[in-house]
Amino acid sequence: MPLFNLFKAKSADPAPNQASFTQPASKSGLVVTGELDKALEECKAAVARIAKECRTKNRRFRDIEFDLENDEYACLNGLVGLPDESYSPADTRRVGQIFDNPQFFVDGANSNDIMQGQVGDCWFLSALATMATAEGLVEKFCVARDEEIGVYGFIFFKDDHWVSVIIDDLLYTAIPKYEELNSSEKALYHNDKELYNKSARKGSQTLYFAKSGTDGETWVPLIEKAYAKLHGDYASLSGGYACEAIEDLTGGVSSFIQSKDIFDIDKFWTEELMKANKDRLFGCYFEPLDGTRSGDPSAKIFGLIGNHAYSVLRAVEAKGKRFVVIRNPWGNSEWTGPWSDGSKEWTAEWLEILPTLGHVFGDDGEFVMEYSDFLDCWDQIDRTLLFDSNWITSSHWLRVSARELPSAWTYGDVCFTITVPKSSFTIIVLSQLDSRYFKDISGRSYWTFDFLLFKRGQSEPVATSSQPRFYSRSVNLELELEAGDYVVHVRLDRMVRADRPKNYFNDNSGNWDQRKLSRVLTMRAQSQSIASNFKAETQSKNLIIPVEAVAGLNFADMEKKAIEKAEAQKKEAEAAALLANPPKVVTTTTTTTTTVTTIAADGTKTVTTNDVITEKPVENAASAPSDPAPAADSIPTIDPTATAEVKAADPAPAVVSPFPPAAATPEPDVSEDDTIFMGLRVYTDKEGGAATIGGQLRHEMEAAFANLGVKAN
Repeated sequence: MPLFNLFKAKSADPAPNQASFTQPASKSGLVVTGELDKALEECKAAVARIAKECRTKNRRFRDIEFDLENDEYACLNGLVGLPDESYSPADTRRVGQIFDNPQFFVDGANSNDIMQGQVGDCWFLSALATMATAEGLVEKFCVARDEEIGVYGFIFFKDDHWVSVIIDDLLYTAIPKYEELNSSEKALYHNDKELYNKSARKGSQTLYFAKSGTDGETWVPLIEKAYAKLHGDYASLSGGYACEAIEDLTGGVSSFIQSKDIFDIDKFWTEELMKANKDRLFGCYFEPLDGTRSGDPSAKIFGLIGNHAYSVLRAVEAKGKRFVVIRNPWGNSEWTGPWSDGSKEWTAEWLEILPTLGHVFGDDGEFVMEYSDFLDCWDQIDRTLLFDSNWITSSHWLRVSARELPSAWTYGDVCFTITVPKSSFTIIVLSQLDSRYFKDISGRSYWTFDFLLFKRGQSEPVATSSQPRFYSRSVNLELELEAGDYVVHVRLDRMVRADRPKNYFNDNSGNWDQRKLSRVLTMRAQSQSIASNFKAETQSKNLIIPVEAVAGLNFADMEKKAIEKAEAQKKEAEAAALLANPPKVVTTTTTTTTTVTTIAADGTKTVTTNDVITEKPVENAASAPSDPAPAADSIPTIDPTATAEVKAADPAPAVVSPFPPAAATPEPDVSEDDTIFMGLRVYTDKEGGAATIGGQLRHEMEAAFANLGVKAN
């Protein structure tokens, strides 16, 4: 038994042909904010423990898991570098060396604090800017810190649970050491090292990656660093969707809204945008423009850039008009159309509404658009719903094997069942794993999916999932559900990547950095282990031994604990088997005849005969023969005190190694074409109780699918 299973009390590996899976008890009925509070407390405790130990050692904290200085290549680069991704910071310095008076927050988190650096993570910084408009939201997830020691704790939501990330305060800078300058560069500073260090190597502008617009403020580069550690390196942050970053930062659920698909724009204004930064957050972007005709490959819409994430800060009605305040995470490059800073629309009369809008003129990346221009400009609007303590969640994950391409685009590879105990407004989310950490070995396909929801036993669907963005991480459905049983049928679609031929992994993995590959494989195995049908033995060499499994134990203690656990599991299995199939009761029959002779006074003899029949159960009757009973005269003499069979002694329990064994089967191809790990999360009203989720796979149910195809006329 792998240690991964032994100490984490994970369900036993699935049977080879198992097709139906029940929901793990640990994934049902989790109070959304309760799980968050638990993660916050664990993160705070970890930061406090590290700070205490560092003070005892008289050392600042250095994170050996993400050491920017001593492990620069691994922290900067992914497993497979792209031609346009090359990072060359000049130096690594602590926060106290960069700033004379560093502060994590200066007057709280503000969208104007955020400026992008050398990595293409505008989507992440846009998410931060959006969150910063909701008072106290960013501060909640920047959990704990000891700025003197240089240790900071953050939490992020990953797949279906909160993850703590602890970092130190080392940051990359763009300014080299004085000794690395050439003679002409030194001359600019009068060959004065002290002058150079004070003027050129201090302040936010020296940072290589993201920075705050307020000098001395550190929360922006540090949360970016924590997010890079969560995903393995800074390169992994290049490219993404702002709404997915908001999900990671808040645990919310995102939807994609095509602006041209909005049916009632007045309803969208009142019921959606006007709630911005209350229980939902918004972002927006548009596809890049085709510069073929214009000859301008960087064509813009009134100064706005395509394929770039912007934040919706607020929606405001003023003097009969509707305005949307938006921000570019770059901290510059604003809208230059109607109602842009200083435009002709801003007459004296309209300047009066600036305080109502919460806007000031300046080249800070923040700008105002009228609602009609907003809808006309932005192709895509992202909305993320936030949860409070009134919500409870359940989840269930499976490894799904789809049919090999080419094949019909249809339902039938996987379905989920949902039991809702009471009527409740419900949000159903179907998602694939967050594979950003291991995207270089995440398979050969880009996946997309949708689903139908049925009331169990009924033929008409209740509803369909939201329209997905192609190859997005999740789709969802929001609706009021009555109590009862429901079925979710999933339809899978995928595009095979042209850059990953059939043997992509096997042909290339030998050329990759093996240390980095080991980290990536480990994270991949950890992420996939969330599935009920995950087979730990096939990934044994990639699974870590949890610290809690070895805490306070030597190997002998661990071996003893493993044996005790194996014995307990064996007894539980035997008890369950006995309860499911109780033994038959067979008895032995003994007839005893007693003869009594009585002699009367006159000499008369009286003889009395009495037969006594005794029955006794035979032990281990299951093994007793079922042949017909023999004739009475052939019945042997039976000792009524003896049992019919001597029970064999139980074999000694097998010794279970506390370490992962060698793989029982070959490691699966990590570039497999037809497999996706999927999870269903169901959010319901806490008062209504938690939903229960079951999962079923197509394989081993071929009889159900044999004749379902309909021949076209």
